[in-house]
Amino acid sequence: MGKVLEKEAFGLAAKDNSGVLSPFSFSRRETGEKDVRFKVLFCGICHSDLHMVKNEWGSSIYPVVPGHEIVGVVTEVGAKVTKFKTGDNVGVGCLVGSCGSCDNCTEGMENYCPKLIQTYGFKYYDDTITCGGYSDHMVCDEGFVIRIPDNLPMDAAAPLLCAGITVYSPMKYHGLDKPGMHIGVVGLGGLGHVGVKFAKAMGCKVTVISTSEGKRDEAINRLGADTFLVSRDPKQVKDAMGTMDGIIDTVSATHPLLPLLGLLKHKGKLVMVGAPVKPLELPVLPLIFERKMVVGSLIGGIKETQEMMDMAAKHNITADIELISADYVNTAMERLEKADVRYRFVIDVANTLKPSPIL
Repeated sequence: MGKVLEKEAFGLAAKDNSGVLSPFSFSRRETGEKDVRFKVLFCGICHSDLHMVKNEWGSSIYPVVPGHEIVGVVTEVGAKVTKFKTGDNVGVGCLVGSCGSCDNCTEGMENYCPKLIQTYGFKYYDDTITCGGYSDHMVCDEGFVIRIPDNLPMDAAAPLLCAGITVYSPMKYHGLDKPGMHIGVVGLGGLGHVGVKFAKAMGCKVTVISTSEGKRDEAINRLGADTFLVSRDPKQVKDAMGTMDGIIDTVSATHPLLPLLGLLKHKGKLVMVGAPVKPLELPVLPLIFERKMVVGSLIGGIKETQEMMDMAAKHNITADIELISADYVNTAMERLEKADVRYRFVIDVANTLKPSPIL
């Protein structure tokens, strides 16, 4: 296929830890035999993008082209691609590669592969650094591409590739997806609001747990939660003690775990999917005396991500988004840091990201 398939890409990159993104040109690889090339239509802004552009986890390699909630339309496929064709609606989430042979990979849990390659900021097989979806097009091995069902709106489906699978996977893995179960969702942000929707679709009773009363109406009357609990209200916490089968904690800020452990039933599970920068204090006695568990969960494997997307299509589950232009990204990052978004920023890449000075 040769050099005819070499193509310059254009995107937005952070070039240092100031957190400011600016126009950036770079090269995407040729379309390999098993690769899918697609035009990026939309890309969600995840809180981890903010961590990475500011190097808050200490692992960023600059320049960073963020974005792992990427959807678009296939423009080209390699000679040995069997799952996709030109014109298909597709997406790429947090992973673009893994070893394919370890126990985790063979069990469909590529997300836990010791050699996983994330969608941006990681060294790829050819020693280049991966670049994400704040860009005009993507090239990805078909094994890490997700089919987007036709009935899902592409812009509102994009955040499901990270936020959706992040809450879906632990519910399924830990058996918190059974009708009639009582599930708590801590935080009503990008992850939490989707968690409510999936838990309700699974037939669970859902309680949103928040630090303030402000989101009660939103949680119950618009998102369909059954109850709302203010975690700073001792009476509300006391009344709900020992009532929940599991809790999905989506909060990335430092917060106490003891009140949440008290809400769990015997053998209940507190699943951490938020990513606080500072360590949290973990009370051990509730774990010992009531056999409760605190566990973590990281997105999901490719098969499970496709399963999540198909369930979303069946139940009309999408993220609640604020669609923005490419020239608004830095403002969006500032707002995201203040939790000023309901509930996910999505960049209108195809219509607003142009190879010219835009910021």
